Amino acid sequence: MAKIEVYCSGFCSYCVMAERLLESKGAEYEVLRVDNDSKLYEEMLTRSQRRTVPQIFINDQHIGGYDDLAQLDREGGLDPLLAA
Repeated sequence: MAKIEVYCSGFCSYCVMAERLLESKGAEYEVLRVDNDSKLYEEMLTRSQRRTVPQIFINDQHIGGYDDLAQLDREGGLDPLLAA
């Protein structure tokens, strides 16, 4: 099963959409709330080089935000990553 990490905040509609997409695929994921923990926010910045949420990692590969995740799914690339 893939290791999925989702850096997010509590008031982000894109975070909710990313979580719903992952749930629709039956994927289990870890939610890392950056609005509650400044160290997690700094970790997200270091790993992704981006300041916005969500930031999604699958098996330590940076996928990007919700739009990137949705595009990967439309192109047929998400399911193979989730199956790895």
